[in-house]
Amino acid sequence: MAANTNPGLQIRATKQCISAAHNISKLSNISFSFGSKRKPFTNFRGSSFISLTKSIHSFKLAPIKFERMVTKAMSGASEQVPVSGLPIDLRGKRAFIAGIADDNGYGWAIAKSLAAAGAEILVGTWVPALNIFETSLRRGKFDESRVLPDGSLMEIAKVYPLDAVFDSPEDVPEDVKTNKRYAGSAKWTVKEVAESVKQDFGTIDILVHSLANGPEVSKPLSETSRKGYLAAISASSYSFISLLRHFLPIINPGGATISLTYIASERIIPGYGGGMSSAKAALESDTKVLAFEAGRKHKVRVNTISAGPLGSRAAKAIGFIDMMINYSLENAPLQKELYAEEVGNTAAFLASPLASAITGATMYVDNGLNAMGVGVDSPAFGGLHIPKDNKS
Repeated sequence: MAANTNPGLQIRATKQCISAAHNISKLSNISFSFGSKRKPFTNFRGSSFISLTKSIHSFKLAPIKFERMVTKAMSGASEQVPVSGLPIDLRGKRAFIAGIADDNGYGWAIAKSLAAAGAEILVGTWVPALNIFETSLRRGKFDESRVLPDGSLMEIAKVYPLDAVFDSPEDVPEDVKTNKRYAGSAKWTVKEVAESVKQDFGTIDILVHSLANGPEVSKPLSETSRKGYLAAISASSYSFISLLRHFLPIINPGGATISLTYIASERIIPGYGGGMSSAKAALESDTKVLAFEAGRKHKVRVNTISAGPLGSRAAKAIGFIDMMINYSLENAPLQKELYAEEVGNTAAFLASPLASAITGATMYVDNGLNAMGVGVDSPAFGGLHIPKDNKS
């Protein structure tokens, strides 16, 4: 089990005001207050999906302040004396998170929230990134970001090599088998990983899909090749079907599965191309169908989280994320930064008995941006009084 002494995760609010007056081109230099420590913004932003492309001209936000919701583990409780209130308690549960390759993404944040609630953590890491991830973990490079609310460090029981594009060894082409990036790793197809987890641990209770890739994401959909489109579908949506298919026999009844999606599945996001919007739409549709099938046959719940923009390494590599964070700050009902841990805490809730009647759902964690029909920062709305969050 994960080294974690807190019996559950109790959610409570701690006020921490942060000034957000800044230029969009300098977002990466913002610092945020976490308890008594002050850390750079880049340590806490994360994303597990491929975001958008080219940045546009920067512009300044109006000065705003906002309050941060901080999740804290409740202390002073034990098996005999439960915490007061309504805790998220995942003690005795085991989670497999597919798609963690560093400490900067949604997958990592979900793992931390599940661990803080008491779950044992297993990780599936893309094979070419495995050595770097395990070395960083072993040398303590992730220790700062492994800290849980009770002060302990998140423990990962085992890291498995995984390439969810391939269902079984027979599907792996020769050029991949002989690729030096895969040298030294074995049993990394979805079927083999599920079999290894069964052999090592018997069963799991929670399956998290934090995987996405679109090789032609920077191309408009109308210019995307068949190969690029199908690659996006394969890596970003069918991979969830494959994971569920192979892991379902070892998920305990009452278990839960969670994937990550994005609003581009249902709204036009220029720059989010290459078939990625199609892949996210497929993932959301599949969530409903799989919820029925997994629920009827195995009593397992299937949900997806539609997360807003965060500046992860993957998103930064494409170069459009700062503008999207700025757009969200200006237009979302809640004018505040979105944190990876907020997605993680939602996942912990969905995986817990508190969400025992929720399945087939898309949960929006984006400060309400999905509800907006227009961008209120448009000059077209200059004549209207648009309320802003200017808390002092």
